[in-house]
Amino acid sequence: MSLQEELKGPPPAKLIVDHVSKWFQQKRQNVHALDDVSFEVAEGEFIVIVGPSGCGKSTLLDIIAGLERPDKGRVLADNQPVIGPGRHRLVMFQESALFPWLNTFGNVMFGLRLKPGLRNRERREVAKFFLHLVGLEKFMEANVHELSGGMKQRVALARALAPNPRVLLMDEPFAALDAMTREQLYGDIQQIWQKRRKTIIFVTHNVREAACLADRVVIMSPTPGRIREIFEVDHICVSWLCRHFRSGRVRPRIGFQFSSFVGSCPLDVHLSGLASDSLASFRFRIGG
Repeated sequence: MSLQEELKGPPPAKLIVDHVSKWFQQKRQNVHALDDVSFEVAEGEFIVIVGPSGCGKSTLLDIIAGLERPDKGRVLADNQPVIGPGRHRLVMFQESALFPWLNTFGNVMFGLRLKPGLRNRERREVAKFFLHLVGLEKFMEANVHELSGGMKQRVALARALAPNPRVLLMDEPFAALDAMTREQLYGDIQQIWQKRRKTIIFVTHNVREAACLADRVVIMSPTPGRIREIFEVDHICVSWLCRHFRSGRVRPRIGFQFSSFVGSCPLDVHLSGLASDSLASFRFRIGG
């Protein structure tokens, strides 16, 4: 199999989350984590799930990955029920979870060694391709302890992408990083998604991540987690907004309720989100 054939791979998956509910049994009480959650994800779509801490975002991601089973409802990937983990759905966690005894190249190669149909030479070519994609081709032989936090997350991203999954599940992967590193990784994720067109479900409580990255934003309520609203993101408005916010021509004003992108740029842009785990809405007004 050539490198081009391996990189092409199967098309991105379509997902259906169908009336999913989940409880966790504890000694003193049962915790109702998710309640009747339903939404669909189109092939190659970038979905961001936003909600306060403890609303079941990560639990929902685990169910989609097949790491947890729902107590009610089901998840379908290309009309096939998800009953366990699979190599077509890979998870990138909050921590990089790199193997400290392997160097950068060895960590990316780890998943590829478990993928059938590839010769070792082809696995090495794929690993080098994805390290180049995340900008770490000069650090292939570096040990894990020699990498910064942002570099570790880039290695984790390359490792998740290398086996060519149809769905990439990302559980607050930038939460522990500083603001400047997060900004750089936003750009990396956007460029990689545009090049590779994977189906991505990204969990966060950061509204900026949601607005910058998503095709659609799924807003979840506090425990038990329910779908409160789903918004489509107008990336033309977001691009315009970010550009003018940096130049000082847009001034933020705090509002009180959720609203989607409404009206037409450059008149009024409403950006909904969650800040500091509390419901908030941000209205941006054009400065004259």
